Amino acid sequence: MHTLTIDGKEIRVKENTTILEAAKQAGIEIPHYCYHPGLSIAGNCRICLVEIEGVPKLQISCYTLVSDGIKVHTQSERVRKARQAVLEFLLINHPLDCPVCDQAGECYLQIYYMKYGQYNSAFLEDKVKKHKAIPIGPTIMLDSERCILCGRCVRFCDEISKTSELGIFNRGDRSEIFLSPGQELNNRYSGNVADICPVGALTDRDFRFKCRVWYLKETPSICPGCSMGCNISIHYNLDRAYKASGKRVMRLKPRFNEEVNKWWLCDEGRYGYKFIDENRIERPYIQKQGAREPISWDDIMMEAAKILKSYSPESIGVIASPQCTNEDNFVLKRLFSEYLGISKIDYRVPSKLAQSGDDFLIRADKNPNSTGCKELGLLPSIAGLNVENMLKEVEEKKIRVLYLINHDLVKHMGKEAVNRALDSLDFLIVQGSNVNETTEFADLLLPAATYAEKNGTFINESKRVQKINRAFEPLGESLPDWKIFLKLAEEMGIALEYRNEEEIFADIAKEFELFEGLSYSFVGDEGVNLI
Repeated sequence: MHTLTIDGKEIRVKENTTILEAAKQAGIEIPHYCYHPGLSIAGNCRICLVEIEGVPKLQISCYTLVSDGIKVHTQSERVRKARQAVLEFLLINHPLDCPVCDQAGECYLQIYYMKYGQYNSAFLEDKVKKHKAIPIGPTIMLDSERCILCGRCVRFCDEISKTSELGIFNRGDRSEIFLSPGQELNNRYSGNVADICPVGALTDRDFRFKCRVWYLKETPSICPGCSMGCNISIHYNLDRAYKASGKRVMRLKPRFNEEVNKWWLCDEGRYGYKFIDENRIERPYIQKQGAREPISWDDIMMEAAKILKSYSPESIGVIASPQCTNEDNFVLKRLFSEYLGISKIDYRVPSKLAQSGDDFLIRADKNPNSTGCKELGLLPSIAGLNVENMLKEVEEKKIRVLYLINHDLVKHMGKEAVNRALDSLDFLIVQGSNVNETTEFADLLLPAATYAEKNGTFINESKRVQKINRAFEPLGESLPDWKIFLKLAEEMGIALEYRNEEEIFADIAKEFELFEGLSYSFVGDEGVNLI
C-alpha cells in the first residue's frame, strides 16, 4: 500500500495504482479523454495533467504511478492553464456544432470546456475539413471533424473485439480515425465504440436524433438476451409525444459490473430491446368460432379456471419460460405443481435455430434465467419427459390442455411439427408479451409484462443472482407473470397471496437452501454469487 496526498486529502491505495485511479477512489475527478480503465493506456490527450510537488514538469495522471509521500495538485493554476491550452488545441479544427450534435449533453469536450475552457481563442485560420456523417458499419456513424484522436475506438477493436477494423491515418492536423482498407465496423460488439467515444465523433445509428439525452430517464436492469446476464441501464422517455408514438425505450447501455460484463455489451443485447414496445399483446383475447375477441381479465380467468378444472392433472402440460423471473416461476410452480398436482412441467424448449456464442460475453443459451428454472425445479417429475415428448403426448391426445408461457414454439421447433401437435389440442392457453406465430393458435391469450415492466431476479450461467427493476408500467392491460398466476389461483379458490416480488423472493429464500439468507437489499443492483 502507498500513502499519498491529493488536493490536501491523504489516501492509501494499492501498489501500481495510477494517480488518476487513486484520485477517483478519493472522489476527486481528473478530466481525461484517451484513458479508459478497460483499455491500454495511450497517454496522448494530455488533459489529465497534474502537478506533483518537487517534480518540475506537469505529469499525465493516467500513466504516472503513485509512490509514498507524494503530494499531488489537480486544481492548481498551472494545471488549469494546461487544461485550457489542451482544450484550445483540441478545438482548433472542431466544427463547434453542439446544437445539432447528437452527443450534446453527454459530450466530455463540451463538459470540460465549460469547466476549464480558454474562452478567447487565439486561432484565426480556416479549420481543416474532414469526413462528415459517414456510416462505417451497420451500427455506427463517423464524423471525423468532431474527433479528438483519443484512440479509444482503435484500442477497443484491437484489444477487446480483436477485429482491428479502425486505425488512425494521415499526419499532423490531417490525422483522422477511419476504417482499415476493405473493412467495415461490423463485429458483434461494435456498439461499444459509441459508448466509449468521449465526444460526438462516433454515434449510434439506432439512437441518432431519437431523443436528447437530457430527456432520458434510466433504470438499472439485466439484459435478457442470453445466459451471461450482462448488467444494463434501460434509457427511456415517457413524455407525452414519445408515448403517443408508441416508443418508450430509446436505447440500452452497458452498466459496469466487474464480475460479469465489466464495461461492455454485445450488439445482440444492445439492439434487442424493440420487442418491449413492438408487436405487444396489450389485452386478453379469447378465440370464438375462429375469430379472436377481446375479453376482460375477470372473464378470461373464469374461462381458464373452468378449462383447468375440467381436465385431470395428467392431461395438462405446462411449458414454463426461462425468460421469466425466479419470482414468476416460483408462483407458477406453487400453483401448477403444488396445488393443481400437474407433473408435466418443463422449460427446456429445443431450438432448430443456429444459436452461437463466443468466449467473451455472448452465450448460445439465449435465455437469462435457465439456471433459475433449473434451481427452482421446473422439470417434469416423470423420467425422460421433455417438451418434445409433451408435444408427442399432445398428438396422442394424452395431453389435452397446454399452458404455454413466453415461447414461440413455431419459431424454435418448426411450423409443421408444432401445427400438427397444436391442432390435436382441446385448448391452448398462451401467456406472453408479444404476438408470434404460436399465439395464433391460442384459445386464450393472456398479456404478460416484459422484463422492463416488472421487478424480479434472474440467475445467470455462473449462478449469480441479479435484479431487474421496473422502468415503467406494463403496456396496456398486461401484467407481470406472477400476478397472472395469482389471478388464476384466486379464480380457482387457491390461497396464494403475495403483495410484491420481494415477498415472493423471501419465500424462495426460505424454501431453497441455495437462496438462504438472501433478500432484495442484499442482492442490490450488482448481484450476488450463489456459490
